Amino acid sequence: MPGSVANAVPATTLPVSLSAAFERIQELPVIVNEYRDGEPQVSKQADTSRIRWRLAKRLSATALATLRTFYNARAGRHEAFYFYDPFYTSPRFTLTPSGSTGRYTVRFDCDWSQSADVGARLETEIVLIQVA
Repeated sequence: MPGSVANAVPATTLPVSLSAAFERIQELPVIVNEYRDGEPQVSKQADTSRIRWRLAKRLSATALATLRTFYNARAGRHEAFYFYDPFYTSPRFTLTPSGSTGRYTVRFDCDWSQSADVGARLETEIVLIQVA
């Protein structure tokens, strides 16, 4: 059908060693319309929440290089991949090859930015967003 977009088909998985470095953020998208008298009108945009994961801890230089290589191989935001949320697998912190629990289809939701401070400590802010 013209104009339709194909669903994301992931071909790879974020390295398991990096999965525990992310924190989960779950939100229900809403629209807020505020009237002149300050009265808000809130309505939901979706019936299900959207999940994001944000890098929550500083990575070692080796882990950061692994993440950068993975990011570049996905062309940044452009290619979907699988992400295992270790807190939602069953049993926890184990991968199921079938992906029956804890596996999400995601993409990067940010551009790569990296900084270094005194002592050669490297930092980056990475966000993943659920796409399916």
